[in-house]
Amino acid sequence: MTTSTTKTAAALIAAVAFALSGCSSSPSTPDPADNAPVTNQDFTAPGDDDRGGKNHPVTIGVVGADGPQFHTLKTNAEAEGIFIELVDFTDYQQPNPATAAGDLDLNQFQHIRFLAQYNNESGADLVPIGSTAIYPLSLFSTKYGSVEEIPDGAQITIPNDETNLARALGVLASAGLIELKEGASPLFTTLDDVEASNSRIVVTPVSANQTGRTLQDPSVAGAIINNDYVADTGLEPSQAIAKDDPSSSAALPFVNIWVTRAADATDPVYVEIVRLAQQDDFGEGLLANSAGSGVVLTIPADKLQSDLADVQAQLRDH
Repeated sequence: MTTSTTKTAAALIAAVAFALSGCSSSPSTPDPADNAPVTNQDFTAPGDDDRGGKNHPVTIGVVGADGPQFHTLKTNAEAEGIFIELVDFTDYQQPNPATAAGDLDLNQFQHIRFLAQYNNESGADLVPIGSTAIYPLSLFSTKYGSVEEIPDGAQITIPNDETNLARALGVLASAGLIELKEGASPLFTTLDDVEASNSRIVVTPVSANQTGRTLQDPSVAGAIINNDYVADTGLEPSQAIAKDDPSSSAALPFVNIWVTRAADATDPVYVEIVRLAQQDDFGEGLLANSAGSGVVLTIPADKLQSDLADVQAQLRDH
């Protein structure tokens, strides 16, 4: 990653903190003064048989374990006597149940909105203990070079899980490809909110890890692809023909987070892992892995947990 990209991302941290404003459908805005790395001054390295020790590594569920940020994290953690085992998943539906069951200690793949949906549906008490970045959700096409070129009646695939489906419909609406009914909420939009008669394209939901593959289908004009799966298609984030704005007021529910069980939220080893993941070299790896498309944010755990509670309440009341 270039130095200029790093500086731009660092500047965006402060810009996003000021630009994001609370609204009825989004968690409240973090105070810019809170946007600072957590400290863990009293950390003591675990013994070999303790959690995080050589014989009992911390298991972390991720999507895309080959990302450079995770290599950096493992190296830095071992320098402090913490051993990490990454468990790679290809499906967003798997890491949370494994974390809730105790098969994983932590996971890092999802945003607040996704976790809120999972907790409400499962009755789990998973909580965020750190943030990583917000990534735009983007529309790609291998057949058309712009949104304007997509013909009327064309098929666009989007992720089928409720959280990413709502966000994807927002991307298509902002690009002028579909029209949403008046009052549709960014957090809760469904296919029922699409005004089909006033929309240019047909929306087809598929599993998030399959949207990129649908671009090989001659009948598919484009696909909304989550950041984790863009590289699998051979595309670059810069090739997106439409995307949402990670600095918009609706972005906070989509900040990516470190997650564990509520009972373990203050575990000193986990807190230290999050602290290490909020250092510049981890952030540089995140940005390199997303071709500079992410906005790195460091939001305190208590703020994230408050935002999660707000989104869960909104989902229950919707």
